Amino acid sequence: MARCDQCGNDYDKAFNVTMADRSWTFDSFECAITALAPRCPHCDNRIIGHGVEKNGAVYCCAHCAGADGISELRDRA
Repeated sequence: MARCDQCGNDYDKAFNVTMADRSWTFDSFECAITALAPRCPHCDNRIIGHGVEKNGAVYCCAHCAGADGISELRDRA
């Protein structure tokens, strides 16, 4: 079995995620999201969708970007 890099659980259905040149082992999507998903700089929610980006900052939505003074971004539909 493989041990989850986030919670330490030893699980027979663990999976690997590779991003750039790093790899992790997780036992659930919850652990993968906790470890890898960026957080919105305005509301601190984890961004598990596309989000919106400006000047290297990734926001969960255009509303949060607007609250931080970035008005030109729109949510994808």
